Amino acid sequence: MPARRGPPTRRPRRASTRGGRAEAAWREFAASFARAGMVPPAEAGLAAVEAAEGAAVLLLAPRQALTFTGKCRLRCLYGAVRLLGFAVASHQPGLPVFSPATHCALTLEALPADRQPAADLRQLRAAARAAMRAHSVRRQARVKVMARFSPECAVVLLEHLDTPVTRFLLSHPPLSRLFEPQKKEESSFTPEDAVLASVGIVKCSPDRGLLVSESMLLALEELIQACCAEDEGVPVVLVCGPKNTGKSTFNRYLINLLLNRLPSVEYMECDIGQTEFTPPGCVSLSNVTEPILGPPFTHQQTPRKMVYYGQTSCEQDTERYLDVVKYVFSSYKKEVPLVINTMGWVKGEGLLLLIDIIRLLSPSHIVQMDVYDWKAMAPLTPEYVHLTPGLYTKGKQQAKCKQMGMSGAGSWKSSEGEGDASAPEYKLLYVHPEFPRAGVAGEARVHSGILRDMSILGYLGQLQSPDIGAVLPLHSLVPYQVPFNAVALRVIHTDVAPTNIMYAVNASWVGLCRIPDEIRCQTDGPVLLTQTPVCDCLGFGIVRGVEMEKKLYHVLTPVPPENLRLVNCLLLGNIAVPNCVLVGQQGVEGEIPYVTSDYNYSILGSGKLKKKKHFKRREYAFECDYT
Repeated sequence: MPARRGPPTRRPRRASTRGGRAEAAWREFAASFARAGMVPPAEAGLAAVEAAEGAAVLLLAPRQALTFTGKCRLRCLYGAVRLLGFAVASHQPGLPVFSPATHCALTLEALPADRQPAADLRQLRAAARAAMRAHSVRRQARVKVMARFSPECAVVLLEHLDTPVTRFLLSHPPLSRLFEPQKKEESSFTPEDAVLASVGIVKCSPDRGLLVSESMLLALEELIQACCAEDEGVPVVLVCGPKNTGKSTFNRYLINLLLNRLPSVEYMECDIGQTEFTPPGCVSLSNVTEPILGPPFTHQQTPRKMVYYGQTSCEQDTERYLDVVKYVFSSYKKEVPLVINTMGWVKGEGLLLLIDIIRLLSPSHIVQMDVYDWKAMAPLTPEYVHLTPGLYTKGKQQAKCKQMGMSGAGSWKSSEGEGDASAPEYKLLYVHPEFPRAGVAGEARVHSGILRDMSILGYLGQLQSPDIGAVLPLHSLVPYQVPFNAVALRVIHTDVAPTNIMYAVNASWVGLCRIPDEIRCQTDGPVLLTQTPVCDCLGFGIVRGVEMEKKLYHVLTPVPPENLRLVNCLLLGNIAVPNCVLVGQQGVEGEIPYVTSDYNYSILGSGKLKKKKHFKRREYAFECDYT
């Protein structure tokens, strides 16, 4: 994809580095929670001491836990702690931790000490003191911590965390309180709470943390044992279930547990509506080597294989969706365990499509998440999948069969003489989530559309400078200039007349793809494809302008230049640039580009959205109004 930089534009002046004003701002941030009464009382034995500006030392007794909202960098100085299944020891580097109000709060738990038998108390105290001194913990803080030190405790260093991605997200007013608690709790505000708040985290009730049910614990134990066994093949774990049953949280917990024992885990994303490592609308295969300690917008990365499907639902084109899944799965080398996430569409054709996916991917384990009454879907036993026809595959026809009631764990029974040799062989594990409102799609913590926008904003945050300073508006960044005849163009989700194609492309979110065919154009373009290809997607960008005179696309993207040279196709799907990006353009004089308040509703096909008053409005724990 030939690309050349356009003329440079002036960047806004950067803010000065953090100093006295920053420290005063953090102290005011901490005091605001005291005035609002948002923090529960301190737990017995919890010790948090200010270690330095923007840093705190936390001492946790064995099995003691801290559930919190906010963001910080975590480093274990002594002992070991566990966070969302991942064990953090003193030899590991600092880890970025994100616990926003939009998701289940994270819980930090001290693990039992694993000390050497010959080590005495004096040696252990010296080791803890040396670790704190090595990380510039103030002497006064070290004295306070050592006064409550015990050999079985854990000492953790928490540091203020500021990343380009979080700075970019928080610069949008609808998301400015993303890492603050949303509900007030009547309680006292202790000195330990002030110390934690100065770092950027706020203690909250343990009820807001992850509730691990007994069935989830049993399933995790069996999967860990299967993945770490050396005498068996590499497991392929497929996780399925209705919406709002905790599939994504289960996947993160499972991956973190596996990373305690394995160097890497493969993850295949088949849920195009709620993706983990990419913007929405993608089917991807990622190699995960670092623990997942935050929601998707905090760890956007380039997968090993990715295809841009272009929509958040596959109902309109299930056949192309299966082709995409098959194409991405073909890159799996079966060298490390694979975790597969699936969509929450499990009713009607969605269940039939899931059966097709199971037959296509041949998992060794299926984790089925559902509430106890099994109203959403029948238990996916090997016999049930063997006998039930899918959307594009046939089931085993039998002369006599009996289906048990859907409310029980019954399955199809084969008639006499019928062998099960051709039936799929996998272990089915049931997980029944026990968090409030589990399985009720309309009562999620936050609207799925907001989560998708946050993933896109997290991806665009990679355009920001790593230096701490002012957030650079997207319109102040220099785009790439791409000639019309250098790339092919295709609108995925609808038919657009060639005369209107540039109106559709302008100010749109596009997938930067690579097709095997060479782009040939007799004129200056544009080059239009007649069919949607199943091809590699190397990243995403915003077409922030179309220059018809010079026949150039102006594309803004964080994809590095060495990868952009491989791009020869732009795919436009039904994924839009978040409204807050367009509406919140700062420093623009006059009318905001691509935003208008003077609209003619008499135009055919236009009109205001009508509210359906007979439907009850959904309520979310995190309210976000882009208007």
